[in-house]
Amino acid sequence: MHKSNQTPVIHLDLLCIGHASYDQVFSIPHHPASDEKMVADNLLSCGGGPAANAAVIAAKLGFKAGFCGYLGNDSYGNSHLSELHAHDINTQLINRGDSPTPLSVVLVKPNGDRALINYKGNTQALAADSIDFFPVKTKTLLFDGHEAPLSLRALQQTHLKTVPSVLDAGSLHDGTLSLMSQVDYLVCSEKFAIQYAGDPQTALSQLAAIAPWVVITLGEHGLIWQHGQQTGKLNAPSIQAVDTTGAGDAFHGAFAAGLAADMDWLDLLYYASTAGAFCCTKLGARTSLPSFEQHQQLLNSWRSTMA
Repeated sequence: MHKSNQTPVIHLDLLCIGHASYDQVFSIPHHPASDEKMVADNLLSCGGGPAANAAVIAAKLGFKAGFCGYLGNDSYGNSHLSELHAHDINTQLINRGDSPTPLSVVLVKPNGDRALINYKGNTQALAADSIDFFPVKTKTLLFDGHEAPLSLRALQQTHLKTVPSVLDAGSLHDGTLSLMSQVDYLVCSEKFAIQYAGDPQTALSQLAAIAPWVVITLGEHGLIWQHGQQTGKLNAPSIQAVDTTGAGDAFHGAFAAGLAADMDWLDLLYYASTAGAFCCTKLGARTSLPSFEQHQQLLNSWRSTMA
């Protein structure tokens, strides 16, 4: 792809590369049985996707975020793009086309547990050369594994090689497998850890031999981490869970933003954990991401109990 010295530089705190979807979140009284007809208690429709949500939480926390990925030329894509613009997220690296915008239906039960149904149709991962990263100047890179060719290309760019990189490893698939050894910070879900090694503790030691920094999030049980021979854990703040959808996205977005702000390690873990926990207190992913003030209030309250 042609690189022009006249191309305006895109200045960002973090660039999130990966999946954007449109979410329909139904609040239901219980998991439907076979042939059961059910009336939902509530419905939320909004943009979603791990990397897109990560960009939104970073923007709400006061950082300049950009999203790189795919949106279809359909009503769902138009709605999602409008949401990103409303949050002042840079969308210059979005590729749009005639394949459909991926859809997600989320069924949320009263205890906050959820079930997800994803539909992508014939939408494929973007080609590695479909985006020009030459104009990008960012402090952090975040990947969710859903645009692996693009992500690997970004990591290979000379001007981005020294930029701290984070992988949101939500589940074990070809994308996360191809990126897990290429990033500086491998931040995994408990689901990923179990898929990879059978249990989180075994996964932590094995993954620490692959990536410099490893964090495994454990939901209400907090997280564990390892860097070289250093290990540690952090409990989660006490909250009333309504819906866990998007908690991981919020954690990863805040984590990458905290890296861009050069936070100390423990402060970074508190910062990211607060975002993930707050996201569980409301229905939906995008709609439950905290504002700067809400995040600070929960963070300060939590840390005061740890003093």
